[in-house]
Parts: sequence; C-alpha cells; structure tokens
Amino acid sequence: MLSFFRDRRAVALLMAASLTVLSNMIISPALPGLQASFEGTDNAELLTRMLVTAPSLLVAICAPFAGMSADRFGRRRQLLAGALLFSIAGCAGAVLPSLELILASRLLLGLAVALVMTSQAALIGDYFSGESRGRFMGLQIAAVNFSGFAFVGLAGWLAGISPRLPFGIYGLGALILPFLVIAIVEPLRGARAGTASPEAHQAQITSGTDGESDWVLTLSVVVVLSALSFVLFYMIPTQMPFYLAELGHSEPSAPAQVLAMVTLAGGAAALVFGPVRARLGRGMTPALGYLLMAAGFAVLDWAHDMTFISIAAMLVGGGFGFTMPTFFSLALDVAPAARRGLASGAITTSIFVGQFISPFYSTPLISAVGYEASFAVGAVILVIMAVVVMLKFHRRGGAPVLA
Repeated sequence: MLSFFRDRRAVALLMAASLTVLSNMIISPALPGLQASFEGTDNAELLTRMLVTAPSLLVAICAPFAGMSADRFGRRRQLLAGALLFSIAGCAGAVLPSLELILASRLLLGLAVALVMTSQAALIGDYFSGESRGRFMGLQIAAVNFSGFAFVGLAGWLAGISPRLPFGIYGLGALILPFLVIAIVEPLRGARAGTASPEAHQAQITSGTDGESDWVLTLSVVVVLSALSFVLFYMIPTQMPFYLAELGHSEPSAPAQVLAMVTLAGGAAALVFGPVRARLGRGMTPALGYLLMAAGFAVLDWAHDMTFISIAAMLVGGGFGFTMPTFFSLALDVAPAARRGLASGAITTSIFVGQFISPFYSTPLISAVGYEASFAVGAVILVIMAVVVMLKFHRRGGAPVLA
C-alpha cells in the first residue's frame, strides 16, 4: 500500500478524492449558527439543511453527462476545471449576503464535484487494475475519511468563531491545483478505451479486463444500493446537529465530534478493507458494513449520552468504510474500459441522489415519530440491505477478481 505514495499520480488522485468529503459535511457544524443568522428568512430551517445536500442535486443531474464527457474528451482537463470551480463556488458561501445566494453557490459546487468525482474515478480505472485497483479504492476511502476527520474538526472550531468561516476551507482545491497539473497524465485513448487493436481488445475480453457480460445489471443494483446507503448515512450530518441541540449539546464542537468519529472509524475500516474483502468476498463485505451501520443506528435509538453517541457514530462510520469501497471497485471492474466514465458517473449520481433526498426522507419521519424511532427505522432498513447484498453478490463468488 505504501507503494502508492511513490506514484505521484496516485497521490494526486488521493488529493482530488479529499475534495469530495468537503462538498457537503464540512459545513454541518455551522448549520445551527447559519440558521440563526437567517432566522428572518422564509423556510430557513429547511433551506439551512439543504445547504448540506444541495450540491448533491447538481451532482446527481450532471454526473452521467460528466462521466460521458470524461470518456469522450479526456479526464485530465475535466479534473483540473472541476478543482478550480470547486474552490470558487465553495468559498463563495463565506461572503454571499443571503441564504438563497449561498444555496445557489452550493448548487454550483455540485457541478464542480461532478466533474472531479467522475474524472477521478475513471482515472483510477485507467491507472490501476485488478487487485491493485481494489487496494487503491480502500486507500482512497481511508484518505477521504481521515481528511474528513481533520476538516470536520477544523470546521467545528471555525464555526465556533463564525458560521461563515468553514466555507474558507474549500480553498484547498486551489491549493492542490498546481500539483494536479503536474502529476495527472491523460491516458492514451487506445489504452483507456481498450481499442488499440482488435487483438488487444479480444485479449481484454478473454482476461476479464474489459468488463463482465451482465455489467449493466450489476451496475444497476449497485446504483440503487448506493443511493439507499446515502439516504440513511446522511441522517448523521443533516440531523445530528439538531438532535444534539435537543439533547442540550448546542455547541458546534458536539456535532463536529460526532462527525469526526464517523470519518475516523470509516478511515480505519477502509485501511483494512483489502484483507477483509479478500477474506469475505464482495457479498459478505458490504453485508458486514450494513450490519455495523445498523448497530450504530440501534445505539442511537436509545443512547442520549455523548459517549454512546460517539460509539454509535464509529459503528456507522466503520460500516460505511466497508461498504462503499466494495461498490466503487465492483462498478469499475464489471464495466468495460470504454465505459468507466459512464460507470463512475452512475455511481456518483446514485451517491448524491441519496444525499439530496436524505432530508426529505428523514425530516418528515423525525417530525412524525421523533429522532430515536427514526434511527430505529434506519437500523431495520440496513439489516434488510445486508441480506440483499449477501444474496445478490455472495453467490457470484469473485473475491479474487474484485479484491
């Protein structure tokens, strides 16, 4: 795994991946303060929560087209343009005068995230293959979570000073842009698309590197599961600050602590994803992840103490660290080389559709039955999802190919 850090392309892709964790959760600790700042705005409660998930709407709409664009016009220039737009749109929230304008900037941020995520994921498929790709996916999720741990902690501290200051963290995109320019190399079109020659293309099919025959069906199942996963997972960043405030923990550091535990545990789980995946396979690994998440939601159903809430957050984050690398790796492996941008766009869309609709699912549910019962409902759904992935993917075998 350390060998990846000697490859500047790999380091650049990890840096680009770290941008994605900033897109939504980084302003979560500032939500109560932002809501208070715009308390005279109509629907301020819903609009404030939408600041976390608004980028997801544009990502969901644009990611399929961004994926096809990366396949057609090249990954490198799209990644660089996305990183620059990311910083401009992200930092805008620090100075815009109204909640509606901040929401608009968050939508523009979503476009940037779509450009970055689809091109970055496609480049992983171009640069790495087989076991190496699987190990890199685990390392990437770990990097995203550990960077999220640092960024969320910083955001919590900044939000305690001013709810506008966390927006400045988005400037990281501009800081890493020069290294991306140097490190990222556009793959040759023939090597990327698998069309260098008929003989080479047939060799890819024979060896399994040009995708699986039922890749569309497999990708469709993964898309649905990814969306459902994020609907439930994003109850943590969108609702936890307000749940903690109801429990008497209204200080910004409280939700920042919970989110930090989520990302820290997710990073630790992703670091051991490779050996766990090799041992359990592509069905049992995400099933284990869903069961851990279900356990975390079950603890939230009855725990009111910050210690137990932090333990619950670690269970949710750890489970998520086993689930998402499986889906990303599987999607890149089953899709043909010429469709990796499309596959990455489909997964990206599913992720952000789930993020965007999460508050529309959780807010009415919480209003109807309360926070604790809503967490219990989430736990039941996650157990059902564990059974589904075990039945769907475990019988297909396949850890050697997709590990």
